[in-house]
Amino acid sequence: MFHKIILTVSLLLLSLSASANDYIGKWQTINDDTNKAQSLVTIWEENGKLKGRIDELLKPESKGSLCDKCKGELKNKKIEGMTFIWDMSKDGNNYDDGKILDPASGKIYSANMKLIEGGSKLKVRGYIGFSLLGRTQVWVKAP
Repeated sequence: MFHKIILTVSLLLLSLSASANDYIGKWQTINDDTNKAQSLVTIWEENGKLKGRIDELLKPESKGSLCDKCKGELKNKKIEGMTFIWDMSKDGNNYDDGKILDPASGKIYSANMKLIEGGSKLKVRGYIGFSLLGRTQVWVKAP
């Protein structure tokens, strides 16, 4: 009887913990000012770390936009199709120690991610230095 209880509790705890698969997939980024979907992105795992790509900019006037403020190899590259999240490492149920590019400013920030609301939303934080100095967006799992 005791073994069955331990097994049940263990299975319950495993089902509550987030895995990379819960992060992987399509997400809608939400504009901070308008609260409307801004882009569709894909998150995938590569070599044990998460990466993210901007698949589609949803505002018609943004289609075909270039990252004119980016530096280095990303300068003047199309934003659609661009990898803008990389090196996100698993940290418990969350991901941390990654990088995120803001194509609007061309700046690269440290980043972390956390699933919220049962995995239907993704809290993404970009910051400089300490996580206290930054900005958070909440993305929605794409249908």
